[in-house]
Amino acid sequence: MTTNTNHQETPAPEAVRVAVVTGGSRGIGRAVSEKLAQDGLAVVVNYAHDEASAKETVAAITEAGGRAVAVQADVAEETEIAALFDRAEEEYGGIDVVVNSAGRMTLSPIADLDLTALDAMHRTNIRGTFVVAREAARRLRAGGSFVGFSTSVVGTQFPTYGAYAASKGAVEAMTLILARELRGRDITVNTVAPGPTATDLFLSGKTPEQIDQLAKTPPLERLGTPEDIAAVVAFLGSPAGHWVNGQILRANGGMI
Repeated sequence: MTTNTNHQETPAPEAVRVAVVTGGSRGIGRAVSEKLAQDGLAVVVNYAHDEASAKETVAAITEAGGRAVAVQADVAEETEIAALFDRAEEEYGGIDVVVNSAGRMTLSPIADLDLTALDAMHRTNIRGTFVVAREAARRLRAGGSFVGFSTSVVGTQFPTYGAYAASKGAVEAMTLILARELRGRDITVNTVAPGPTATDLFLSGKTPEQIDQLAKTPPLERLGTPEDIAAVVAFLGSPAGHWVNGQILRANGGMI
């Protein structure tokens, strides 16, 4: 009796990569969530208040064949962010990409700035970034990536953006520092700084004339789209973008 030794074992399924996207239910965050899901990642869509939009984002991902779950958390609350990361690990087994797209923007001349608005904006944009980045630094698996968000206004320095640009300047300042602190972990840290992008956050409070003027500022003579920014984020979070580390990428169509 002979034994057939030419059989092939079924290969083990490839482990799914997992992303946590804060502010992932609307605007650029939603585009990032959907793009990462299209690229095969399971996505934890974080939201602060708008549960309906988060559910819509998850539905769009799952209807397209992707995997996603919505989880509420305030990025500035460390216990809530720890619970968010716990849920990601419980649901999908680990975390490979963290994108902190949650943000707040208030525009005002510095002389007229409401300090209550300043405190609220800095709580989300500075404290929130540090809370999420700290948890990412503790939990990301080898080969993982953290992507933060700044703004090209840090470079263009338009009037009325002083407080907002200051809050995002803090994000830029910590980017290379965190990348260096994660030496030996095979984890990248980068920040994307969009230019004028057609989102509700950007368009709110602007006249059609202001929007048209801003659209003509880049050499490409248009506003960016959430999908433009999502493609940059997806690259940074992918194996193809893993040699980019500690950088600020100004995704703005050619502005300063």
